[in-house]
Amino acid sequence: MALITVRPTAADVAIANFVATHTNLPTEETAGALTWGADEHILLGLTAAWWLYTRNQSGPIRRTADHILLTTLVASALPHLLKTLFDQQRPDRLTVRGHWQGVPFSGRRYDAFPSGHAVHVGALASAASKLPRRQRNIAWLVGGGLVATRIILLAHWTSDVLAGLAIGALTERLLRRFTGCGRDMDNR
Repeated sequence: MALITVRPTAADVAIANFVATHTNLPTEETAGALTWGADEHILLGLTAAWWLYTRNQSGPIRRTADHILLTTLVASALPHLLKTLFDQQRPDRLTVRGHWQGVPFSGRRYDAFPSGHAVHVGALASAASKLPRRQRNIAWLVGGGLVATRIILLAHWTSDVLAGLAIGALTERLLRRFTGCGRDMDNR
């Protein structure tokens, strides 16, 4: 049993009920496939491969890869730690109507807060803030779509996703102090 119990807001419940009413099997299958894009195992594999690739690159690129790998590692571990402190029942356990429409059960029953997928996306979207505008906007758009799948699948309340995004972004910003990421770009 965790130390703190988090309750969904009235807006969370209203959004979950709307999703449960309007979800069907094709929507669930699409969201289920897309949500893998923010899975910690996928992201760790991709960032580790990119980190290895950058070992023969210039110093700024290697430092950026170091930062992204460290950020991904921390953003992957942090939700597991937080879920030991917080209990919140997932909406898919409370919104039975959604299961009639095609929404599956996800994860552990009381592991809704925060959304780990959103922590990962928040951290990487924060890191993307150093990219040129077009690339940054694409990263943010893709990230937004990925975290929306967690709401569509009723795996998380909307507030879990928003909190996860904020936690991830804050984590990435704090890690910049240790890695020095972005200083090369700031001095241009």
